[in-house]
Amino acid sequence: MYDETSIATRPGPRREELRGFLRARRAALRPEDVGIAPGARRRTPGLRREEVALLAGVGVTWYTWLEQGRRINASSQVLDAVARVLRLDVAERWHLYRLAEATPVRSPAAPTCAAPVAEVLDSLDPLPGVVTNERYDVIESNTAHQDLFRDWHTLPCIHKNLLWCALTEPQARDRFLNYDEEVPYLVARLRAAYGHHLDDPDWAEDLRRLSDLCPEFVQLWERHEVAAPEVRTRRFRDPDAGDLAFQVIELEVAAAPGLRLLAYTPADEVTRTRLPLTRTEVATVAVP
Repeated sequence: MYDETSIATRPGPRREELRGFLRARRAALRPEDVGIAPGARRRTPGLRREEVALLAGVGVTWYTWLEQGRRINASSQVLDAVARVLRLDVAERWHLYRLAEATPVRSPAAPTCAAPVAEVLDSLDPLPGVVTNERYDVIESNTAHQDLFRDWHTLPCIHKNLLWCALTEPQARDRFLNYDEEVPYLVARLRAAYGHHLDDPDWAEDLRRLSDLCPEFVQLWERHEVAAPEVRTRRFRDPDAGDLAFQVIELEVAAAPGLRLLAYTPADEVTRTRLPLTRTEVATVAVP
């Protein structure tokens, strides 16, 4: 029998994401983390729903409905209390607000790289620089960035996406020296950005394809970890220049919402002196 009520109250993609996020964060806490004796019999990993509700000062039914993804009103004050109990950091707190629809969600804009932005990118040379969107699609890159990753792929690159290249290239771990630190961070940034695009079919299809290709991505994605922008150190092994270390600085492109400029600055003097060697080797090889 057709049930209109169940269809109308079924959680949408935003609420489904909220449900998974709250469950994951609740399961990540131990009772003793919040001053509760663990007890002898606990079938639920982490905190129980009623424990979160008690500590946040909200009703158990209300919190249960929130975690189930039901369409209930949630004020920023109440969400603040839940965030405090779950020990959410700044990025996780804003992720919670977006999923609970407690803050306005900006409509997506088509990303474009204006000529002045491309000129700024080129001016960074010999420092590598790249402009990406929130999914890490490469919108524009300068010559230094192209040189740095010129021998990255053993498979044809059809994605032009930083995360896809790291996750699907068989030799990525050999070339990306702190892969195990940086790839989870990249996925956490993607998860945070996803809160803006839950109803976007392009995002859904992109995530589906990457999940089909890469079981490692599925494992990282299911952690429901989110992260905020920060200066990161990334280490690469170049076949000609050797080991290189960069601090990656991220700048928002205000004129094009959703775009960001990543500038790779040398993290040590060895990299600073070796970086031109990458260009020199390319030029030398190109000469007959």
